[in-house]
Amino acid sequence: MFKAEYIFVRILCPFITGICMLYFFQNKCAVLMFLILSAITFLSFFIINIRYKRLNAYKFKGFTGILIFVFFFCFGGLLCLLKSEKLRPDYFANKEYTCLKIWINEEPEQTKGILRFKARVVSGYEDSKQIKLSGQLLIALKADSLRPIRLKYGDELIVYAKYDEVEPPYNPAEFNFKHWLASQNVYQQIFTDQAHIIKTDRNNGIVVIKFALDLREQQIAKYRRLIKNDEAFAVASTLILGYRADLSKETLAAYSKTGTIHALSVSGSHVAIIFFLLDFLLFWFNKKWYLKIVRFVLICSFIWIYSLITGLSPSVVRAAIMITIFITAKTFAKNKNGYNTLAFAAFCQLIYNPFSIWDVGFQLSYISVFGLIYLQPKIYKWVYVKNKWLNKIWELIALSLAAQLVTFPLCIYYFHQFPVYFLIGNLFISIPLIVIMILGIGVLIPFVSSLSPVFEWIIVFTNSVLKWIANLPYSTLSSVWLNFPELILLCFALGLFVYAMAVYKKKILMISLMVYVIYSFTIFYDNRQAIRQKKIIFYSLRKNYAVAFIDGVQAVLITDLDTQNRNYQFSIKPGLDQSLISKINLISLKQDTQISTFLKKGNQIVFNGYNILIVDSKLNYKKLISNGKFSSLWITESTRFKPEDLSEEMDYKTILIDGTNRDYKTAAFKSFAKNNKIGYYVLKKNPAYLVNLNQ
Repeated sequence: MFKAEYIFVRILCPFITGICMLYFFQNKCAVLMFLILSAITFLSFFIINIRYKRLNAYKFKGFTGILIFVFFFCFGGLLCLLKSEKLRPDYFANKEYTCLKIWINEEPEQTKGILRFKARVVSGYEDSKQIKLSGQLLIALKADSLRPIRLKYGDELIVYAKYDEVEPPYNPAEFNFKHWLASQNVYQQIFTDQAHIIKTDRNNGIVVIKFALDLREQQIAKYRRLIKNDEAFAVASTLILGYRADLSKETLAAYSKTGTIHALSVSGSHVAIIFFLLDFLLFWFNKKWYLKIVRFVLICSFIWIYSLITGLSPSVVRAAIMITIFITAKTFAKNKNGYNTLAFAAFCQLIYNPFSIWDVGFQLSYISVFGLIYLQPKIYKWVYVKNKWLNKIWELIALSLAAQLVTFPLCIYYFHQFPVYFLIGNLFISIPLIVIMILGIGVLIPFVSSLSPVFEWIIVFTNSVLKWIANLPYSTLSSVWLNFPELILLCFALGLFVYAMAVYKKKILMISLMVYVIYSFTIFYDNRQAIRQKKIIFYSLRKNYAVAFIDGVQAVLITDLDTQNRNYQFSIKPGLDQSLISKINLISLKQDTQISTFLKKGNQIVFNGYNILIVDSKLNYKKLISNGKFSSLWITESTRFKPEDLSEEMDYKTILIDGTNRDYKTAAFKSFAKNNKIGYYVLKKNPAYLVNLNQ
């Protein structure tokens, strides 16, 4: 029926498929249906096993196997539906409440005077009645600069505020914040200030998590006393303790461009270092069975103590669970199979939280471990190195190549860049990272704290070398965009290539090359389309304006934002990168410019036959007398121009109202457009307005 050593590998595929499918088709009716299907398939399998000989079940092993697959598909889907909080009858967003009682279920983060945290809803108040509720929401709290409120995990609050559904992305290629929060079971958000919250004296946090966060806070305070260099302190707090300190953009860019960003965030690699060190130090415990158990207890204890020190960070807990399962299998299991153990670890974590499947860290950690199990030994065998120390270096190279090879399609898909010098970066950081981990944990112990200057120097030196590598020519292939079909093609081609090289099959190698040719053709087609594109994008922004006039791989961008502004980086740049724009001419509304097919003069813009009249602050309190013909009127800069002052002889098709306009002005132009049966579009809180001039 199943090969015993691969049982969890086999059941994980239908289990994950069920989770993924039902995530996108959530409704209350499906819960009952999948509950019944799960029960029927499980009972059928149970009866077949009890009556195996009487039913001659060996004759239809295939049917039994299909039955098991169907059960785990239904079970995965059912778990996903049951974990979805918005399907619960007492979900808070099903009705509106005057205020909510909540408790903070993560450590709050503060940036620029705004406290952000996720909270669990306990109850709501309606007509002075308290009603028990469930669900989570995201809260952005504007702190009072004079009397800032101090909040921590578990604090109970009463919030007087209106909650809204998390908004989708409005601009091309913008980060899908709504999908990211939904993958954490959060669908609603609140923007409020201190005047609309009441902090009670209660704390509902889980005791273990509260203890872990308090412990981490104490260790951060120790680092602050011991480390003088601010950047070294930020790196130490982030790398060792998982505390999201204020790292400079330069340092973040250095780790990102060298492919060593995994070292900067507390993750599986850090837990793995602790495991391998303990495994090496306690190797002599393998001589007798009772010493093996002592070794197992010691290693697991140290790993979970480290998890506590990091505040039980999700990535560390995930790695700790994975390694605990691996150690358990290594210690007690007779048949040790790395793939089955890895699948079992994933299966356990997905049972606890099926939404983890959408977590990028979850995906990359399991894929990289799979690469290390399957690919690293094969790459290592490619070259025989006789010298002991050179052999160790080759082992590290094989390790880095395996991890990077299996994860790079996902890294490009999610992060749109590829570090060219990843091998140099990872080879360099492997030794410093181990030393930093040992010293970083060591200096927290009182009698070892004298080594803190050495610890600080190593961090500063490591940062300097990584910055040097990052500044080498062509250090990063950036703005690399893949759509989902291209990701699938690239993964398929890569998977077939690796398998063909492992089993030495020419046919499979040829198929992988054919798939790669198809992938390359799609990339060529995208580039060809980019060269031919002619379009205008009116971006959807809250308080600013931005319009991109795209002709081929060049663009003229009219905006009041500079390129370092967060809104530019978050809302505008991704769309330009996705359109493969290689040159951007940045201008403001005040500039008159002529570039190729783009002409701006005064309040008029002409681009490839599309004419725009700009109605901005220059036209305040003026009457517009013109009999011109325009494709659009662009209402911007919170103009005081009145719609009734437009010339009746003027010919235009659409009125575009951007986010710089106040609500009353937007309402006035909307009313004018409706009354005169003119097309209009409000950019604020709506998708960006796209004009495709190729059509």
